[in-house]
Amino acid sequence: MILNARLQTEQSLPDATPILLIHGLFGSLDNLGVLARGVRDARPTLQVDVRNHGLSGRSEVMNYHAMAQDIIDTLDAHDIARAGVIGHSMGGKIAMALSAIAPERIEKMVLIDIAPVDYQTRRHDEIFAGIRAVTAAGVTRRSEAATVMRAHVAEEGVIQFILKSFAEGEWRFNVPVLWDNYTTISGWEAVPPWPHPALFIRGGDSPYLDNQHREALLRQFPQAHAHVISGAGHWVHAEKPDAVLRAVRRFFDL
Repeated sequence: MILNARLQTEQSLPDATPILLIHGLFGSLDNLGVLARGVRDARPTLQVDVRNHGLSGRSEVMNYHAMAQDIIDTLDAHDIARAGVIGHSMGGKIAMALSAIAPERIEKMVLIDIAPVDYQTRRHDEIFAGIRAVTAAGVTRRSEAATVMRAHVAEEGVIQFILKSFAEGEWRFNVPVLWDNYTTISGWEAVPPWPHPALFIRGGDSPYLDNQHREALLRQFPQAHAHVISGAGHWVHAEKPDAVLRAVRRFFDL
């Protein structure tokens, strides 16, 4: 599947290796816009809507092999042979899955607040409940949807993030498919070691990436380095964008 994508470049950078940005669950290509804007002076950027999100195609299939193949199809469609990759959460797992099926297509990887593990937990059931409540209420404005969601989701920042994909009473992600495939999305099948640089950025207050994941992480990404950003949770790039951008630019030598 060729994904809906936004390719942007400065005229002075025709031969620079692009940076691909892959959003997480419930997101869209705009979610990593702050990082795209922060590196575009040095590299072209390609932002994508992953399948069942944003304006990309819908499918009953929602596994990491298929989503990584979508990335290959999309790179091919834009004549990009190789890219640096930044992925947040589910987008990070898509990037890691790409390292297994097309390792030569990746220059370096930045994985934001995600580990290559099966989490075996459901962290988003309250969000799904809020999404369903908004649909059942039949509201069309984001302000109305926010009021409905507050009965289910406590974090205002999470509510506002989710509502970026709510337009004219419709969700721009495929709610039934995401629900049916949630175990697959939160799960993981280990990939062969990828012996190239990978930077794992962790929000200091987030449970998604910590010392218990170290062994599995280094087994699959033996050249991995970690960078912890204190005072941030899972959406670390939204909470501390300047700190994340500094780490990204240093890693890519920009």
